[in-house]
Amino acid sequence: MGGKLNSLTDVLKKTLFFFEALSVAELAPHVQRKMLKDYSLPQVEEKVNLCLRQNECFYREKDYWRLNLEGNKENDQFYSLLLKKGQPQNLREILKNANAKKRKVKKLLSEEACLINDGRFIQLDNGYWGLTEWEVETSHYSLKNLIIKAMKIHPGGLSSQQLHQLINSWRNTDIKTLESVLRKLPYFEIVGEEVWSYNPTMRIMYEDLLKKFLNMMNRQKIRWHRNRSHWQSKYESMQKHYQEAMAGRREAAAALAEKMELAGQHEYLLTQMAEKDLLLSLRKREILRYREHINKLEAKSNSILYQCRLWVRRTKEAQEEIARQKELLAKNQGSLEGLFTKLQQYKEKDRENKSRLAELKEQHGIRIAELQTEIVELKQKVEREKTFAIIEQRRMQDEINALSNDLKKSLRVEEEQQRSYLLAQQELAAAREEHEQIERRLKNPLVCLVLKICGLFGKYYRQSV
Repeated sequence: MGGKLNSLTDVLKKTLFFFEALSVAELAPHVQRKMLKDYSLPQVEEKVNLCLRQNECFYREKDYWRLNLEGNKENDQFYSLLLKKGQPQNLREILKNANAKKRKVKKLLSEEACLINDGRFIQLDNGYWGLTEWEVETSHYSLKNLIIKAMKIHPGGLSSQQLHQLINSWRNTDIKTLESVLRKLPYFEIVGEEVWSYNPTMRIMYEDLLKKFLNMMNRQKIRWHRNRSHWQSKYESMQKHYQEAMAGRREAAAALAEKMELAGQHEYLLTQMAEKDLLLSLRKREILRYREHINKLEAKSNSILYQCRLWVRRTKEAQEEIARQKELLAKNQGSLEGLFTKLQQYKEKDRENKSRLAELKEQHGIRIAELQTEIVELKQKVEREKTFAIIEQRRMQDEINALSNDLKKSLRVEEEQQRSYLLAQQELAAAREEHEQIERRLKNPLVCLVLKICGLFGKYYRQSV
């Protein structure tokens, strides 16, 4: 049968036709595997329940839903037509192809709305209609559900070999996987020698217990994730504190580098001052040499004045030259005074730099001491948090071990109750067989005659007394 199923109703028809009776909780996983994959399991259960209640072809027996295969009598003609064709048909094409018998065909075929409410028909996504009884795709159902289907067909029980042959007619399976599923699930029971049976009440109890255990594990998982996020935030805060400490350490290193740079600048200034002192000493020597030269010139001019007046012009020129030398000397003296003032200013700046360097040393020592104390405190806090985390993890592991032990105990108690239930059933069957044998013996005509004679003798004896 080509094409996919059209709606949720058709998927439910196919599933209930194959399994005969299922609850909403059992139908939801099949529907989610076939369609509605984006929905969660509770949402799928809600939609399945709504569809089952709205459609007339589904009816309920206790907690299980079944498919009504009787259908509407108006659709019997179309049902027989599909049986003859053996493949899906389009209702509109049939109406178009019927020329002379168009009115009769319209009377025989009902509308599509009636076909939707008929459990015998399913609609495909291409608009064609088919029969529910045509080839069921068993590959969409799990091996567990196929085993339950086989057990429901044979309520007296089946051996593993018979079960393997029956399921192989639906889907190729391995006998080892089949036996592993039978031994894994507790609601598959061994009745006799290698004969397996299905216990639906045990399945309900097992699924309820499994849901409770999964809910408990989910709560434990949420609590673990909450604790993990809490410790993660604590770790991030400690990481931030550590980064701040490292930033302080980098600032201290920058302050040390600045201090070294200032020391280098100070040495450079000292070298410059030494060079300037050397230049001043050279200038002083030049001035002294000029003074000696001037003295010699004055002595020479004085000796020339009283000896020769002819040399007046030369003397005047010499005097002018002396005047120029004097101006140069005055200028040199002014420059020396300026240099002395600059030297005083450099000395004052040197004192200020030394005082500032001492203050920076004190501040740097204080800052390093504070950072060291903060680093020690942060390390102690990290160690305390680690110990608290280890203690909390051990406590949670103890809780998980205790819960798993309780679960094992409850499973043992259930196994013991199941054994006692089986023994009680066997004793009841034996008592019924004994009761039936006694009734058969009492139905014998000789026994009835003896009982009547005993009754008569008993009446005669009571009358005589």
